[in-house]
Amino acid sequence: MSASLSDSRVGVWLIGARGSVATTVIAGCAAVTAGLHAPTGMVTETDLFADCGLPALSSLVFGGHDTVGCPLPKRAEALVAAGVLSHGLPSAIAAELEAADREIRPGGPVPGDTRDQADLVDAFATDIRDLVRRCGLTRAVVVNVASTEPAPAGTALPPSSLYAAAALRAGCPYVNFTPSTGLHHPALATLAESSGLPYAGRDGKTGQTLLRSVLGPMFAQRALTVRAWSGTNLLGGGDGAALADPAAAAAKNAGKERVLADTLGAAPEGETHIDDVPSLGDWKTAWDHIAFDGFLGTRMILQTTWQGCDSALAAPLVLDLARLATRAHETGLTGPLSELGFYFKDPMGEGPSALGEQYAALAGFAGRLRGLVGEGR
Repeated sequence: MSASLSDSRVGVWLIGARGSVATTVIAGCAAVTAGLHAPTGMVTETDLFADCGLPALSSLVFGGHDTVGCPLPKRAEALVAAGVLSHGLPSAIAAELEAADREIRPGGPVPGDTRDQADLVDAFATDIRDLVRRCGLTRAVVVNVASTEPAPAGTALPPSSLYAAAALRAGCPYVNFTPSTGLHHPALATLAESSGLPYAGRDGKTGQTLLRSVLGPMFAQRALTVRAWSGTNLLGGGDGAALADPAAAAAKNAGKERVLADTLGAAPEGETHIDDVPSLGDWKTAWDHIAFDGFLGTRMILQTTWQGCDSALAAPLVLDLARLATRAHETGLTGPLSELGFYFKDPMGEGPSALGEQYAALAGFAGRLRGLVGEGR
């Protein structure tokens, strides 16, 4: 019988490891482990996942790649100033932030980088394996939380796909929390299928699309005809700057609009717009305007406003996914983890788009993991 992950140390390798989401993930894990904050927003800390053999939060060892050099403690202080982290938290978990920062390696490609794609993949995979070896870890999972990149043009692998290939090369399950290409690149299809590894993604569902995946089925189930569904997002920070690029915004919006088409049965009129407002920092506001017909053609409107902190919404989901993908790897599960569609706008594998159905699939996955514990796996 293998030792349970709850008794082992496992690595969480973050792509974009010095960004707001990654910093909040690392700080949040340390804060919850120390009893400084409750695990609010973490589905894996609810009764649903009791006795599933998930790795303990205290067992997670963080590292990652990034192309920026701002140390995690300084990044955490900036998040305090932005109202994301509570005052005093960075000093309370300084040792954990510094330990994670020591495990962050230079990403790429960067301007002037002379390495070709194969060299970059080898270097990234070596960095991941080195963390596992030096820290005596049982295994590691790679999670992409970097800023959104434009859809690739041509046959060259974009950075997200280089990191995804490196994860598989290092023998690690892979989670793409971004809309970026990652494992979706055609050149990686064979590698993913033959890797014998579990993987999940794409694009974490944290705000506007989360609400759409609830409201879309409501209209369909009540036989109400949606005529138009328009949306606007205002956000700042690194994601806001990245999504100011129309190509990057198109990749993001594709997932938002796909949820509506899937849950309503057809795509309604209307578009979703993303506006970069730097002064908002890590906070975002999303509006939806829904025009629908009721009985006898009566025209009605539903408007929603979602205001939240992107990093605080994403971080508990990233921790959930890291634990779930790691446990899936330990039990020998392979291929796309479609049961984790609950967490994504554009899930890999076959599965429903309505949140209620996705939660039912996730509950089934929890039962599957619980059964494997009973078998000694």
